[in-house]
Amino acid sequence: MPDAICNTSPLLYLYRIEVANWLPQLFGEIWTPRAVIRELQEGQHRGYDVPNPSKYKWLRVVDPHAVPSEWLTLDLGRGELATMALALENPERVVLLDDGLARRIAEAAGLTVWGTLRILLEAKSRGWIESVGPLLDRLAVTGMWISHDVRQRVLALADEKES
Repeated sequence: MPDAICNTSPLLYLYRIEVANWLPQLFGEIWTPRAVIRELQEGQHRGYDVPNPSKYKWLRVVDPHAVPSEWLTLDLGRGELATMALALENPERVVLLDDGLARRIAEAAGLTVWGTLRILLEAKSRGWIESVGPLLDRLAVTGMWISHDVRQRVLALADEKES
């Protein structure tokens, strides 16, 4: 079972569709940087429906030693930068990211990248769910933007058709 480093959005969206408990079933040790914890706390203070990371005993807070300076000019949040930097320091771990730019940079750095949608596909392949389609619908309702093309690609990978 691989270990992982998780950014804010996979935690947020999996929490919102009530399947965050899949993470410790998919991964051994799961790390997240303090910047992600701060982003979630800021969301709580603003009244958003966000997970309380202290309730996840399987989530360990680990910070990177440094963030590559060339990344600081990119249009990425602190959580994404810290998550990617931690993954760069620990390349044997899967990095969980949803942001397109963050994913492209992480992949260009040779990192193994999964997103929320990959987690849904893994759940189906393990028999935890019958269909990803309803969870895609729930993700859209909770605020995750999924383009029509991406939705169709995920459904095809899940061997499902649009209902």
